[in-house]
Amino acid sequence: MVQLTNVKKKIGQFFLEDITFSLREGYIMGLIGENGAGKSSILKLLLGILTPEEGQISIFGTTYEENEKGIKNNVGYVLAEDGLFLGEMNLLENARLFGKYYENFSESLFCNYASEFGLKNIKVKKLSRGEYLKFQFAFALSHKPKLLLLDEPTANFDPEFRRKFLCIITDFIKDGRKSVILATHLTEDLEQIADYVTFIDHGRLLFSMDRESINKYFRMAAGEEYKINLLPKENIIYKEAGKYGTRALVKHGRWSQYDDALNITYPLLEELMYFILKGKH
Repeated sequence: MVQLTNVKKKIGQFFLEDITFSLREGYIMGLIGENGAGKSSILKLLLGILTPEEGQISIFGTTYEENEKGIKNNVGYVLAEDGLFLGEMNLLENARLFGKYYENFSESLFCNYASEFGLKNIKVKKLSRGEYLKFQFAFALSHKPKLLLLDEPTANFDPEFRRKFLCIITDFIKDGRKSVILATHLTEDLEQIADYVTFIDHGRLLFSMDRESINKYFRMAAGEEYKINLLPKENIIYKEAGKYGTRALVKHGRWSQYDDALNITYPLLEELMYFILKGKH
């Protein structure tokens, strides 16, 4: 469904370098990285807002050069920036206006989602940040897209709506014909739902892997520091001493062996992100 191959883009003084990853139908990808890593820029490339200087982006088996209308008709999005809708118009007026650009837009579906999300039909400029993102989400779902691109929405949602949001996007892909890319630095959201994880740092791809591969390749080891130090140095990505012992993210292989005194677990995405970045810097 989505394929980026050796994509490069300069945005001011920021560079995206050789970004390559793919996502098949029926799956959710978490796009992780610190603020400013390049996640939003990648989503804008996927939306056709930005154009790559090198490399290729394919969505639904075609490119924006070949079929821009067809791609945009089937992509829904939630972005963090303002100005996507008209502030002086109310929600329904905006939905009707912009819904004309989508073949499958359903006003009744939009109204159902807006009601479910607790949105009042007021002027867009009067919406809070969280309400504005809920409005975008309701509109995105109302034109029945095949691909959802979501940029850090959950940071502005209350806990109850975050749960609802995660349930909705999980249900969205259940027919096996749709996909979601969710960019976030709140990795706990992805623990429940992400099938793939793509990790970006300073415009560079660190990895793009399915969850099973992540669990095959990485382990957290915790215990006394001298026990950690007995592990092969080349396998230790980063270690950190604390009040109750030392923890390390390690590369795990088929033949890896660990001291019985070490507590070996699969890493949470938050741990993975933290320890890899510490190891790099």
